[in-house]
Amino acid sequence: MADNSSIEWTDATWNPVTGCTKITRGCDNCYAERFAERWRGVPGHPYEQGFDVRLWPSRLDRPERWRKPRMIFVNSMSDLFHKRVPREFIDDVFDRMETTDRHIYQVLTKRSSRMRDYLRRRYSGDAAPAHIWCGVSVEDRLGRARIGHLREAPATIRFLSIEPLIGPVGEIDLDGISWVIVGGESGPNARPMEYHWVRDIRDRCQSSDVPFFFKQWGGPTPKAGGRELEGVEYNAMPNYPREEPGLGLQVAS
Repeated sequence: MADNSSIEWTDATWNPVTGCTKITRGCDNCYAERFAERWRGVPGHPYEQGFDVRLWPSRLDRPERWRKPRMIFVNSMSDLFHKRVPREFIDDVFDRMETTDRHIYQVLTKRSSRMRDYLRRRYSGDAAPAHIWCGVSVEDRLGRARIGHLREAPATIRFLSIEPLIGPVGEIDLDGISWVIVGGESGPNARPMEYHWVRDIRDRCQSSDVPFFFKQWGGPTPKAGGRELEGVEYNAMPNYPREEPGLGLQVAS
């Protein structure tokens, strides 16, 4: 849980759920697990339970206490659509996101079919509000099915986090996708990311007119390899409706 996040594509993190379990190769060197397990067994620490899945009802009101509008990465230390998170608790999180709508929420999952099905039930023929961005993580071509699930989800803003990119993604359908983030793995066992994997995704984004954000090359630390691709730092964000303070108007930013 942090304001002023060091993650380049967000402002803050909000973790009403912590902990997760591995389901893909992209999870092998999970930074969140590595951090949480350092504190397992330490009495009173928020990660006393390590990386076991835990619900935090006491954190549900955090966005209400942030008065200044910001982008909030939801569950940077978990997955809201993990099978151990009850649907009723997911409802509580979405209720807060809907009512505290001065913020932008970035909801990212690897459990793409559960998110799709949840959004279909919750919005039944409509779409999630524009300030709730819905995304999926993809690490290589084996994860492309998640993109299909995302495109089937009733969301206004859909995004891909292709991080850690550990293999070529290949041909991807970006129809209905609003934003693509790419990043290499970081940490003591980081797997290298090939230049042509990144360039291929960037080129596909450019040809489809989809905003492209290059987060990092990765390495022993997140900043080790820098952020430039062919001498350019890519920081594109999706166009999205926001309320202009004091005017009550919807404007693109």
